[in-house]
Amino acid sequence: MASKALIYSNVLKDYIALTKPGIVLLVLITTLTGMYLAQRGFPDPWLVFWTLLGTGLASAGSAVLNQFFDKDIDILMDRTKDRPLPAGSINPKNAFIFGSLLLAFSALILLLKVNLIAFFFVFLASFFYVVVYTLALKRKSPLATEIGGVSGSLPPVIGYAAVKGEVGLEALILFLIMFMWQPPHFWVLAIKYSEDYRRAGIPTLPVSKGIVHTKIKTLIYTASLMPLSLLPFFYGISGSIYFFSALILSGLYLILTLKFVFSKKPNGMFVFFYSVLYIALLFSVMVFDMRR
Repeated sequence: MASKALIYSNVLKDYIALTKPGIVLLVLITTLTGMYLAQRGFPDPWLVFWTLLGTGLASAGSAVLNQFFDKDIDILMDRTKDRPLPAGSINPKNAFIFGSLLLAFSALILLLKVNLIAFFFVFLASFFYVVVYTLALKRKSPLATEIGGVSGSLPPVIGYAAVKGEVGLEALILFLIMFMWQPPHFWVLAIKYSEDYRRAGIPTLPVSKGIVHTKIKTLIYTASLMPLSLLPFFYGISGSIYFFSALILSGLYLILTLKFVFSKKPNGMFVFFYSVLYIALLFSVMVFDMRR
């Protein structure tokens, strides 16, 4: 009996791992920020619940399908070979059904409990991640990172649309911050695992253009985040606490990136981890200091 319980527990852990819970959490944080911005305060709790549930299920389902389609290359890379599908702990057919069901439940919830515009943007995010990024571009072009970034930039727009039933300039500002943040966040990881990507035949920027080129582009994107991160203050979304926090957070991000760019070592994981902390803190302070 104990052995059966252990087996079920491991299977459950594998299915949870397929959904990439860390990414789902970040998606939920940025979606909630968009909702809070639209309401200029905390929205109706039931609307928050259904929006976050629908968006979270779509993010999880997209992650599962991404791994389903990438299972043949994941097994070639040290970073991903122990994931449930390449490791053989989950049947690919079951994973496909699981991912599809998550997306179907997401669509049902958003259509019935939120609104059509929020559903549209969630569908668009999933489409960009699964079809445009995973199937169309990832194995063919280094532009996959930038174009595919549309997917991860849409959660605050989804949150805003869920409350307002439309999309305004405020939501666009959050979209631009997310869009500019994602490529440098990924490129640091791509540099560290460039040999993995080369072995799998994935033309990430370090593989196709080289590490020096990737570092320079990472710096350009990170530097561009500074003025973008201040837009919520200048547009009247957040106050002076946010302004100085964004200035410090973006300045530190730029300094760490500069240190990484001029370092001869390819491992810049300290920048990668800071980038996650950066976006979470930036959005949290924005909510804390939001003008009513």
